[in-house]
Amino acid sequence: MMPIEIFSHNTVRIAIQAGQALFREGDEGNQMYVLETGTAEVIVQNRVVETLEHGSIVGEMGLVSPGPHSASVIAKTDCEFVAVDEKRFQFLVQQTPYFAIQVMRLMAERLRATNKLLVAAAA
Repeated sequence: MMPIEIFSHNTVRIAIQAGQALFREGDEGNQMYVLETGTAEVIVQNRVVETLEHGSIVGEMGLVSPGPHSASVIAKTDCEFVAVDEKRFQFLVQQTPYFAIQVMRLMAERLRATNKLLVAAAA
């Protein structure tokens, strides 16, 4: 989880009602989102792999490599996300180099956790 203050200058906020999707697996993605309020679930192949809370980042892979989302994000409660486009992402990486390392670690942790769940489900 990142300190939410790093995203305080982002003006694009997206409100999602409970039960609605921020995005779905397979949708094209080119933005990252930071959960400002509420809780949401990350779902891969109909399995909940993570619960997002205040400050959680999601969709980061779409900035690093635009393409289809590998997961769905569904709001458990009413949520507000801060949208981060590529220009803002690059600015954050330049101004706060540790930010890039945190995003890479997050991606690696999610990949490991998802692989572990999928291997366990196949067994």
